[in-house]
Amino acid sequence: MTKTLLSAIAPTAIALAALTATPAQADVDDQEGATMTKGEERLAKLLDGRVAGEPESCIRDRPVRSFHVIDDTAIVYRIGRTVWVNYTRNPQSLDDRDTLVFRRFGSQICRSDIVTTIDPLNGFYTGNVFLSDFIPYRLPEGDS
Repeated sequence: MTKTLLSAIAPTAIALAALTATPAQADVDDQEGATMTKGEERLAKLLDGRVAGEPESCIRDRPVRSFHVIDDTAIVYRIGRTVWVNYTRNPQSLDDRDTLVFRRFGSQICRSDIVTTIDPLNGFYTGNVFLSDFIPYRLPEGDS
């Protein structure tokens, strides 16, 4: 009876294992075949060799060495040797031609700040940007 039970269970177990393994492999294949957008490529090049730190809800607003928007991807700040990236909750609304207007509630830039976009040519309101946490990217110790 035990032999009969094993022969009945074995094919089911093998089929179940095959079913659960297939989606995981499909996910890996999808990631390998995915192409990056121009904005993602630009950001990857900017962050090359840097290591991500713990996300923070606010960053200092001074001394920001540079600030720029990468289309459909992120807002990037340079403070000292650290590159801070805010991927925003709606990166598709980011356009490097728009002017960002920050309404801050203190001396820092925080994820709760209100950010609107303005078309620089005609001054019209074009949308909102919803900030997320700021992720610091630093060079590993010993690199300059």
